[in-house]
Amino acid sequence: MNRSFSGLLPGRSSQPGKRVLPGFALSLGISLFFISVVLILPVTGLIAHTAGMGWEQYWAVITDERVVASYKVTLWTAALAAIINALVGLLLAWVLVRYEFPGKRIMDALVDLPFALPTAVAGITLAALFAQDGWYGQFFDLLGIKVSFTPLGIIVAMSFTSLPFVVRTVQPVLEDQAPEDEEAAVSLGATDWTVFRRILFPAIWPALLTGIGLSFCRSLGEFGAVIFIAGNMPYVSEITSLMIFVRLQEFDHAAASAIASVVLMASLVLLLGINLWQARYLRRLHGR
Repeated sequence: MNRSFSGLLPGRSSQPGKRVLPGFALSLGISLFFISVVLILPVTGLIAHTAGMGWEQYWAVITDERVVASYKVTLWTAALAAIINALVGLLLAWVLVRYEFPGKRIMDALVDLPFALPTAVAGITLAALFAQDGWYGQFFDLLGIKVSFTPLGIIVAMSFTSLPFVVRTVQPVLEDQAPEDEEAAVSLGATDWTVFRRILFPAIWPALLTGIGLSFCRSLGEFGAVIFIAGNMPYVSEITSLMIFVRLQEFDHAAASAIASVVLMASLVLLLGINLWQARYLRRLHGR
């Protein structure tokens, strides 16, 4: 076997008996313990809080008129934020991969700012910027558009917090896409739209779709960045995360857990669908 590839096979090492990380049993045990403590236990606690409720009581809580209105607001604003991020994220990933310019590293680092910035800080900042007398809001006010304390503010906050998911899923695929293919197509007379439609998009659309799905899931559970800019008006700009918080403020932990379970199930179903689709796509891609 070629020595240059032998170390890449699972379970093989270029130096037998030496491992950088612990063996399989210890690594798996640590991983399962961490997942149990960080993921499974909180979900179990959520289920335990709802277990004491009867089905009729559970159904009454999650189908309350105000709660259903919050579902609708959360879904359509999250969907619009994901669409906006698809367009802006694709363009931003393209710029970062295909062009060299001063400040590129800074721009690339700023993409991850929503991950590092506390969401409450982001919400307060966005609310101030897009207020009627804010740096951005004053220009929107001239056009008769109000951003802060409206559903439009929710979309802005969700877009801000979930944009990195699209950029970071599309960027590696674009880096692997050789620009020579695009240059060859242009040299043969293909238009820019044809190059994008026939060469670029088929290679990046699985990653783009995954990024959109992750962005949507992130927006479904957003809280800190949204409540400061949304206005939180029932039936207008009240999101599901706020309804959970309201129930907690009323010390109705069972109702809060019931509403949270709806968001959890929606996110899990969507993430499971994305993973199943990815597995199916990879099998078709490799002809299996």
